[in-house]
Amino acid sequence: MRPPTCDAAGALTSLTAASLLSFKGMRPMSNPPISILAFAAALFVSAATDASAETAHIFWKDLRPATQSAAENVGLPMIAEKLPDHGETLSLNLQDKSIQLAGYALPVDRDGDLVYQFLLVPWTGACSHMPTPPPNQIVLVTPARPYKMSEAYQPVAVTGALKPDMEKSQLFILDGVSVIQSGYSVRKADVVAVGSVPDTVTLPVNSPWSFLNKKKN
Repeated sequence: MRPPTCDAAGALTSLTAASLLSFKGMRPMSNPPISILAFAAALFVSAATDASAETAHIFWKDLRPATQSAAENVGLPMIAEKLPDHGETLSLNLQDKSIQLAGYALPVDRDGDLVYQFLLVPWTGACSHMPTPPPNQIVLVTPARPYKMSEAYQPVAVTGALKPDMEKSQLFILDGVSVIQSGYSVRKADVVAVGSVPDTVTLPVNSPWSFLNKKKN
């Protein structure tokens, strides 16, 4: 849960201070009225709840324009070349809004097991021995603090402000060096490990990464 907004927190601080001071000599009240303390507590809970409600839990389909075909309509997994716009049309409905999205982390900038930047993708093996997702299905994530990651394609949930932002990243993967274009970015993101990705694409059995299906999903 995120802390209350500055305005709500300020109002709460002022209210609490006022409730604890008497008008005679500005001395602290020994027993503040219960109704005032209850109201202050309710204000705090309400402000915190409103702040939390601002974060939208989204899915990968929400990053595609409504007119664009879903993954199952263009083959599994999605291949950018099969889309009329090569997957470069972005959805602007969530621009600058706080979102939470689950996917698989592919490190871009790391030092040992500390990852400073990664690509969030909708399936394991993406960009390495598997087709690269279109730009509107890749999010470039910069964690608020280095994220400890023991292996590539670790399932994580990312929370932060989403920005449509076409950007190229250089990856050092099994196939060598690749340049991957992402359609969105989330800076100063909160990143947590998750057990599974609810809308993941299940890899074909002949995929070299198919062993991850059972492990990750």
